[in-house]
Amino acid sequence: MASIAFIGLGVMGYPMAGHLIRAGHEVGVFNRTAEKARAWVAEYGGEAFATPAQAAVERDLIMTCVGNDDDLREVVSGPGGVLEGVRSGAVLVDHTTASAGVAREMALLCNAKGVGFLDAPVSGGQAGAETGKLTVMVGGEEAVYDLARPAISSYAKMVRRMGEVGSGQLTKMVNQVCIAGLVQGLAEALNFARCAGLDAEAAMQVISKGAAQSWQLENRHKSMIAGEFDFGFAVDWMRKDLGIVLDEARVNGAQLPVTALVDQFYADVQAMGGGRWDTSSLIARFERCK
Repeated sequence: MASIAFIGLGVMGYPMAGHLIRAGHEVGVFNRTAEKARAWVAEYGGEAFATPAQAAVERDLIMTCVGNDDDLREVVSGPGGVLEGVRSGAVLVDHTTASAGVAREMALLCNAKGVGFLDAPVSGGQAGAETGKLTVMVGGEEAVYDLARPAISSYAKMVRRMGEVGSGQLTKMVNQVCIAGLVQGLAEALNFARCAGLDAEAAMQVISKGAAQSWQLENRHKSMIAGEFDFGFAVDWMRKDLGIVLDEARVNGAQLPVTALVDQFYADVQAMGGGRWDTSSLIARFERCK
């Protein structure tokens, strides 16, 4: 069992840290909103700390799950950050969906302190975090990965090292490209079924048993038909992720015409006031059928 600091108790981090303590690890937490950290301790035990540096003292693993590149820099290398308290030989595992560039930046800072670093973004959403069935894609040295994998497995159904630092974030970008295209396709299919006078629910039940089957179809078609989006992975978050993807594509030369188009469709949803709606809200863009 490891001694772990978990930094960032949002909709993903809160249950992930809970799985660690249930698995028998010793867990201390930090959250920017202290009330959230106190609530976590009241529910799971462990200890809450006033700064990431205090949480990191004498820990084997430090796990971060925050909002974006700048948030990660703040909790790792800013005043009172992890690097002020962490010991040499510890490992920092970052679960933030961020850029590959910031992953490499953090790795250099950690290595200078004798600390291992893994970029390890996750997929599976809030439901996956709560059930402990996330997919975790990891970048970093194999020996460092081997140290952290048992703890990561506390909340994952799939964990795989994809290569050197940055590879985890690049793989998450592949994931988001796929999701963007799938959700737009599903939105168009449901709208087409509606305009054609079909029973959209029946159509989904049929095609879900064939080649069109996907997680998005299985888990989102009912709420899309009902026009219910007040849950799940927010449009604002998806636009942040797609911005990272498109920035990376400009560097590596990948052509992403569909992804760029869907990103603009999500901008339309934001303009409709749907920034906090689930990503399946793409269907809300369609006007009524003739």
